[in-house]
Amino acid sequence: MTVTQKSIVPLEVSGKVVHHARTDVSVRDLTVVIDEPEARGGTNQGATPTEALMVSLAGCTTVVAHRIAKRLEIELSDMTVNVSAEFDRRGVMQEVHLKVPFPTMHLDITVTTGASEDKMAELAADLKKFCPITNVIRESGTELTESWTVNRPS
Repeated sequence: MTVTQKSIVPLEVSGKVVHHARTDVSVRDLTVVIDEPEARGGTNQGATPTEALMVSLAGCTTVVAHRIAKRLEIELSDMTVNVSAEFDRRGVMQEVHLKVPFPTMHLDITVTTGASEDKMAELAADLKKFCPITNVIRESGTELTESWTVNRPS
């Protein structure tokens, strides 16, 4: 029996304010804490909302890259993703409305694989097309760049 997955599925999370700077967000049977550092009046129990966006980008990158690698029959024996960004805080400081609060973001992706350069180029191209968080960030107007380091197994 073949299981057909739906193309569009509902997603839902629910946030409970614990402290003016902290929200505990329920997703499935998990709790994700969004908080501010103590220096900004938070309790430092979780990532800030802007850091959570970067966390989502890193996580989506690894999950989708591994799905693409499986389809392309590429073995990724190790992978790290570092995300850096410029964040224009004038919006959260209520100085000006910003349509693009992250003018630039950069993914530094390091993988260990025996895959050919052509296969890795295909993986990188598909990742740009199929990671939903990447697509949302790029479509927002953020300049999102990537650097790939491919290490070969010993």
